[in-house]
Amino acid sequence: MPTALALVLGLLMLTHAWITDRGGLGSLVETFLPWFGLFVPVLLVVAVWRRSASAVVALLLPAVVWLGLFGGLLLDKSRPGGDLTLVSHNVSAENPDPARTARALAASGADVLALEEISDRARGTYERVLAADYPYHSVQGTVGVWSRLPLSDTRLVDTRQDAGPLGATKSAESKLVANRALRTTVATSHGPLAVYVAHFGSVRVTPHTGFWTDSRNRNAQALAEALAAERDQRVILLGDLNGTTDDRALDGVTSQMRSAQDAAGDGFGFTWPAAFPVARIDQILVRGVEARSSWVLAETGSDHLPVAARIDW
Repeated sequence: MPTALALVLGLLMLTHAWITDRGGLGSLVETFLPWFGLFVPVLLVVAVWRRSASAVVALLLPAVVWLGLFGGLLLDKSRPGGDLTLVSHNVSAENPDPARTARALAASGADVLALEEISDRARGTYERVLAADYPYHSVQGTVGVWSRLPLSDTRLVDTRQDAGPLGATKSAESKLVANRALRTTVATSHGPLAVYVAHFGSVRVTPHTGFWTDSRNRNAQALAEALAAERDQRVILLGDLNGTTDDRALDGVTSQMRSAQDAAGDGFGFTWPAAFPVARIDQILVRGVEARSSWVLAETGSDHLPVAARIDW
Protein backbone atom coordinates (compact mmCIF):
# COMPACT_ATOMS: atom_id res chain seq x y z
CA MET A 1 0.00 0.00 0.00
CA PRO A 2 2.73 2.62 0.82
CA THR A 3 4.39 1.87 -2.51
CA ALA A 4 1.18 2.45 -4.45
CA LEU A 5 0.40 5.63 -2.50
CA ALA A 6 3.89 6.97 -3.16
CA LEU A 7 3.54 6.38 -6.89
CA VAL A 8 0.05 7.93 -6.97
CA LEU A 9 1.32 10.98 -5.07
CA GLY A 10 4.22 11.44 -7.46
CA LEU A 11 2.07 11.05 -10.55
CA LEU A 12 -0.55 13.41 -9.13
CA MET A 13 2.00 16.18 -8.69
CA LEU A 14 3.69 15.42 -11.99
CA THR A 15 0.45 15.50 -14.00
CA HIS A 16 -1.51 18.11 -12.03
CA ALA A 17 -2.07 20.17 -15.18
CA TRP A 18 -4.03 17.27 -16.68
CA ILE A 19 -6.48 16.99 -13.79
CA THR A 20 -9.98 17.92 -14.88
CA ASP A 21 -11.22 21.31 -13.76
CA ARG A 22 -14.78 20.07 -13.50
CA GLY A 23 -16.10 21.38 -10.22
CA GLY A 24 -12.92 23.42 -9.93
CA LEU A 25 -10.94 20.31 -8.97
CA GLY A 26 -7.84 21.24 -10.95
CA SER A 27 -7.70 24.74 -9.47
CA LEU A 28 -8.24 23.38 -5.96
CA VAL A 29 -5.38 20.89 -6.33
CA GLU A 30 -3.05 23.55 -7.74
CA THR A 31 -3.92 26.00 -4.95
CA PHE A 32 -2.59 23.63 -2.30
CA LEU A 33 -0.04 21.76 -4.43
CA PRO A 34 2.98 22.78 -2.30
CA TRP A 35 1.42 21.06 0.70
CA PHE A 36 1.36 17.71 -1.08
CA GLY A 37 5.03 17.44 -0.19
CA LEU A 38 4.06 16.81 3.43
CA PHE A 39 2.82 13.37 2.45
CA VAL A 40 6.37 12.31 1.56
CA PRO A 41 7.74 12.17 5.15
CA VAL A 42 4.45 10.69 6.37
CA LEU A 43 4.67 7.88 3.85
CA LEU A 44 8.36 7.46 4.62
CA VAL A 45 7.55 6.80 8.28
CA VAL A 46 4.94 4.23 7.23
CA ALA A 47 7.38 2.60 4.81
CA VAL A 48 10.10 2.31 7.47
CA TRP A 49 7.60 1.00 10.03
CA ARG A 50 6.46 -1.66 7.57
CA ARG A 51 10.05 -2.30 6.45
CA SER A 52 9.07 -1.79 2.83
CA ALA A 53 12.16 -1.13 0.74
CA SER A 54 10.05 -0.78 -2.39
CA ALA A 55 8.00 1.99 -0.79
CA VAL A 56 11.15 3.87 0.20
CA VAL A 57 12.40 3.68 -3.38
CA ALA A 58 8.97 4.67 -4.74
CA LEU A 59 9.02 7.79 -2.56
CA LEU A 60 11.88 9.09 -4.67
CA LEU A 61 9.32 9.94 -7.36
CA PRO A 62 7.16 12.39 -5.35
CA ALA A 63 10.25 13.77 -3.61
CA VAL A 64 12.00 14.56 -6.90
CA VAL A 65 8.81 15.93 -8.49
CA TRP A 66 8.13 18.20 -5.52
CA LEU A 67 11.69 19.50 -5.51
CA GLY A 68 11.43 20.13 -9.24
CA LEU A 69 8.25 22.12 -8.77
CA PHE A 70 9.05 24.02 -5.59
CA GLY A 71 12.65 23.44 -4.58
CA GLY A 72 13.74 26.74 -6.09
CA LEU A 73 11.37 28.62 -3.81
CA LEU A 74 13.28 27.38 -0.77
CA LEU A 75 16.33 29.40 -1.83
CA ASP A 76 16.76 33.07 -0.97
CA LYS A 77 16.82 34.77 -4.37
CA SER A 78 16.72 38.34 -3.07
CA ARG A 79 19.47 40.71 -4.13
CA PRO A 80 20.47 44.14 -2.89
CA GLY A 81 19.35 47.19 -4.80
CA GLY A 82 16.13 48.39 -6.26
CA ASP A 83 14.91 51.95 -6.10
CA LEU A 84 11.14 51.52 -5.91
CA THR A 85 9.30 49.67 -3.15
CA LEU A 86 5.82 48.31 -3.80
CA VAL A 87 3.32 47.02 -1.24
CA SER A 88 -0.07 45.41 -1.83
CA HIS A 89 -2.61 44.57 0.86
CA ASN A 90 -6.16 43.29 1.05
CA VAL A 91 -7.14 45.35 4.08
CA SER A 92 -10.45 43.46 4.64
CA ALA A 93 -13.82 45.13 4.53
CA GLU A 94 -14.39 43.77 8.06
CA ASN A 95 -11.15 45.23 9.43
CA PRO A 96 -11.86 46.31 13.03
CA ASP A 97 -9.05 48.89 13.12
CA PRO A 98 -8.28 50.40 9.71
CA ALA A 99 -6.23 53.17 11.30
CA ARG A 100 -3.81 50.60 12.72
CA THR A 101 -3.57 48.93 9.32
CA ALA A 102 -2.91 52.24 7.59
CA ARG A 103 -0.16 53.16 10.07
CA ALA A 104 1.52 49.79 9.57
CA LEU A 105 1.45 50.20 5.80
CA ALA A 106 2.84 53.73 5.99
CA ALA A 107 5.67 52.41 8.16
CA SER A 108 6.57 49.85 5.49
CA GLY A 109 8.38 52.51 3.49
CA ALA A 110 6.50 51.69 0.31
CA ASP A 111 6.76 54.16 -2.55
CA VAL A 112 3.59 52.78 -4.13
CA LEU A 113 0.89 51.23 -2.00
CA ALA A 114 -2.10 49.28 -3.33
CA LEU A 115 -5.13 48.50 -1.17
CA GLU A 116 -7.92 46.09 -1.95
CA GLU A 117 -11.31 45.58 -0.31
CA ILE A 118 -11.66 49.17 0.89
CA SER A 119 -15.05 49.62 2.53
CA ASP A 120 -17.01 52.87 2.39
CA ARG A 121 -16.79 53.00 6.18
CA ALA A 122 -12.98 52.78 6.24
CA ARG A 123 -12.09 54.77 3.13
CA GLY A 124 -11.87 58.10 4.94
CA THR A 125 -9.60 56.59 7.59
CA TYR A 126 -7.12 55.30 5.02
CA GLU A 127 -7.12 58.63 3.20
CA ARG A 128 -6.57 60.58 6.41
CA VAL A 129 -3.83 58.39 7.90
CA LEU A 130 -1.90 57.93 4.65
CA ALA A 131 -2.15 61.54 3.47
CA ALA A 132 1.08 62.73 5.11
CA ASP A 133 3.25 60.07 3.48
CA TYR A 134 1.43 59.68 0.17
CA PRO A 135 0.47 62.97 -1.50
CA TYR A 136 -0.97 61.21 -4.56
CA HIS A 137 -3.78 58.70 -4.42
CA SER A 138 -6.88 57.44 -6.17
CA VAL A 139 -9.67 55.11 -5.07
CA GLN A 140 -11.80 53.43 -7.71
CA GLY A 141 -14.61 51.44 -6.16
CA THR A 142 -13.08 49.09 -3.58
CA VAL A 143 -9.45 49.32 -4.73
CA GLY A 144 -7.03 52.19 -4.34
CA VAL A 145 -3.46 53.29 -4.95
CA TRP A 146 -1.33 55.65 -2.84
CA SER A 147 2.00 56.97 -4.10
CA ARG A 148 4.90 59.20 -3.16
CA LEU A 149 5.31 59.86 -6.88
CA PRO A 150 2.85 61.63 -9.18
CA LEU A 151 0.01 59.61 -10.69
CA SER A 152 -1.73 60.22 -14.00
CA ASP A 153 -4.16 58.57 -16.39
CA THR A 154 -5.87 56.76 -13.52
CA ARG A 155 -8.96 54.85 -14.55
CA LEU A 156 -10.99 51.83 -13.64
CA VAL A 157 -10.47 48.56 -15.45
CA ASP A 158 -13.55 46.56 -16.36
CA THR A 159 -12.99 43.01 -15.11
CA ARG A 160 -16.58 41.98 -15.82
CA GLN A 161 -17.55 41.95 -12.19
CA ASP A 162 -21.14 42.56 -13.27
CA ALA A 163 -21.70 39.96 -15.95
CA GLY A 164 -24.74 38.59 -17.67
CA PRO A 165 -28.03 40.24 -18.62
CA LEU A 166 -28.38 42.01 -15.27
CA GLY A 167 -24.92 43.55 -15.52
CA ALA A 168 -25.70 44.86 -18.99
CA THR A 169 -28.54 46.93 -17.55
CA LYS A 170 -26.38 48.71 -14.97
CA SER A 171 -24.95 52.17 -15.51
CA ALA A 172 -21.23 52.91 -15.34
CA GLU A 173 -21.83 54.81 -12.10
CA SER A 174 -23.51 51.87 -10.40
CA LYS A 175 -20.77 49.50 -11.56
CA LEU A 176 -18.12 51.79 -10.07
CA VAL A 177 -19.39 51.05 -6.57
CA ALA A 178 -18.39 47.41 -6.92
CA ASN A 179 -15.35 48.01 -9.14
CA ARG A 180 -12.35 45.90 -8.21
CA ALA A 181 -9.56 46.99 -10.58
CA LEU A 182 -7.78 50.16 -11.67
CA ARG A 183 -4.87 51.25 -13.81
CA THR A 184 -2.63 54.25 -13.25
CA THR A 185 0.69 55.64 -14.45
CA VAL A 186 3.40 56.36 -11.89
CA ALA A 187 5.94 59.00 -12.89
CA THR A 188 9.35 57.57 -11.93
CA SER A 189 12.84 58.88 -12.57
CA HIS A 190 13.17 56.12 -15.18
CA GLY A 191 10.00 57.04 -17.02
CA PRO A 192 6.36 56.02 -16.80
CA LEU A 193 5.38 52.84 -14.97
CA ALA A 194 1.94 51.33 -15.58
CA VAL A 195 0.46 50.00 -12.34
CA TYR A 196 -2.62 47.82 -12.12
CA VAL A 197 -4.42 47.12 -8.86
CA ALA A 198 -6.92 44.26 -8.87
CA HIS A 199 -9.07 42.20 -6.55
CA PHE A 200 -10.49 39.13 -8.24
CA GLY A 201 -13.75 37.55 -7.18
CA SER A 202 -13.84 35.23 -4.20
CA VAL A 203 -13.69 31.46 -4.46
CA ARG A 204 -15.53 29.01 -2.24
CA VAL A 205 -16.19 25.33 -1.78
CA THR A 206 -19.85 24.29 -1.84
CA PRO A 207 -21.56 20.88 -1.96
CA HIS A 208 -23.33 21.74 -5.22
CA THR A 209 -20.59 23.44 -7.25
CA GLY A 210 -17.40 22.06 -5.73
CA PHE A 211 -14.61 24.67 -5.85
CA TRP A 212 -16.59 27.63 -7.25
CA THR A 213 -14.33 30.02 -9.16
CA ASP A 214 -16.56 31.51 -11.87
CA SER A 215 -16.27 35.15 -10.80
CA ARG A 216 -12.52 34.97 -10.26
CA ASN A 217 -11.93 33.24 -13.58
CA ARG A 218 -13.99 35.84 -15.42
CA ASN A 219 -12.03 38.65 -13.73
CA ALA A 220 -8.73 36.97 -14.62
CA GLN A 221 -9.65 36.64 -18.27
CA ALA A 222 -10.73 40.27 -18.50
CA LEU A 223 -7.56 41.54 -16.83
CA ALA A 224 -5.42 39.33 -19.06
CA GLU A 225 -6.97 41.06 -22.06
CA ALA A 226 -6.28 44.49 -20.54
CA LEU A 227 -2.65 43.56 -19.88
CA ALA A 228 -2.24 42.25 -23.42
CA ALA A 229 -3.49 45.59 -24.74
CA GLU A 230 -1.23 47.64 -22.44
CA ARG A 231 1.16 49.79 -24.48
CA ASP A 232 3.63 50.69 -21.73
CA GLN A 233 6.61 48.37 -21.62
CA ARG A 234 6.97 48.52 -17.83
CA VAL A 235 3.99 47.10 -16.00
CA ILE A 236 3.23 46.12 -12.41
CA LEU A 237 0.21 44.19 -11.15
CA LEU A 238 -0.59 44.43 -7.45
CA GLY A 239 -3.53 42.69 -5.89
CA ASP A 240 -5.48 39.93 -4.27
CA LEU A 241 -6.01 37.53 -7.16
CA ASN A 242 -7.72 34.89 -5.02
CA GLY A 243 -5.47 32.31 -6.61
CA THR A 244 -1.88 31.16 -6.62
CA THR A 245 0.44 31.50 -9.59
CA ASP A 246 0.24 27.71 -9.98
CA ASP A 247 -3.51 27.92 -10.63
CA ARG A 248 -4.32 27.33 -14.30
CA ALA A 249 -7.16 29.86 -14.12
CA LEU A 250 -4.58 32.65 -13.85
CA ASP A 251 -2.48 31.48 -16.80
CA GLY A 252 -3.72 34.34 -18.98
CA VAL A 253 -2.20 36.79 -16.49
CA THR A 254 0.86 34.88 -15.30
CA SER A 255 1.95 34.01 -18.84
CA GLN A 256 2.42 37.74 -19.47
CA MET A 257 4.10 38.66 -16.20
CA ARG A 258 6.52 37.24 -13.66
CA SER A 259 5.93 36.76 -9.95
CA ALA A 260 8.22 38.93 -7.84
CA GLN A 261 8.19 36.22 -5.17
CA ASP A 262 9.26 33.52 -7.61
CA ALA A 263 12.00 35.73 -9.02
CA ALA A 264 13.36 37.40 -5.89
CA GLY A 265 11.68 35.97 -2.81
CA ASP A 266 12.67 33.64 -0.01
CA GLY A 267 10.22 30.79 0.56
CA PHE A 268 6.62 30.41 -0.51
CA GLY A 269 5.45 33.78 0.79
CA PHE A 270 2.02 32.52 1.87
CA THR A 271 -0.42 35.33 2.68
CA TRP A 272 -3.80 33.84 3.55
CA PRO A 273 -5.30 33.43 6.05
CA ALA A 274 -3.21 35.78 8.16
CA ALA A 275 -3.52 33.64 11.30
CA PHE A 276 -2.01 30.58 9.58
CA PRO A 277 -1.15 31.25 5.93
CA VAL A 278 -1.54 28.26 3.63
CA ALA A 279 -1.58 29.90 0.18
CA ARG A 280 -0.14 32.93 -1.58
CA ILE A 281 -3.16 34.53 -3.19
CA ASP A 282 -1.86 38.11 -2.89
CA GLN A 283 0.53 38.87 -5.71
CA ILE A 284 3.05 41.32 -7.10
CA LEU A 285 3.68 40.56 -10.77
CA VAL A 286 6.11 42.46 -12.99
CA ARG A 287 6.84 42.97 -16.67
CA GLY A 288 9.64 45.05 -18.18
CA VAL A 289 11.26 45.68 -14.77
CA GLU A 290 13.37 43.50 -12.49
CA ALA A 291 12.31 42.34 -9.03
CA ARG A 292 15.28 42.59 -6.67
CA SER A 293 13.58 41.34 -3.51
CA SER A 294 10.17 40.18 -2.37
CA TRP A 295 8.80 39.53 1.10
CA VAL A 296 5.69 39.27 3.27
CA LEU A 297 4.97 41.89 5.92
CA ALA A 298 3.64 41.31 9.43
CA GLU A 299 -0.09 41.10 10.08
CA THR A 300 -1.99 44.37 10.28
CA GLY A 301 -5.41 43.31 11.56
CA SER A 302 -6.65 42.09 8.17
CA ASP A 303 -7.30 38.45 7.31
CA HIS A 304 -4.57 38.75 4.64
CA LEU A 305 -0.88 39.54 5.04
CA PRO A 306 0.63 42.40 3.00
CA VAL A 307 3.19 41.62 0.29
CA ALA A 308 6.12 43.80 -0.71
CA ALA A 309 8.77 43.94 -3.43
CA ARG A 310 11.60 46.18 -4.54
CA ILE A 311 12.15 46.64 -8.26
CA ASP A 312 14.85 48.01 -10.49
CA TRP A 313 15.17 48.94 -14.16
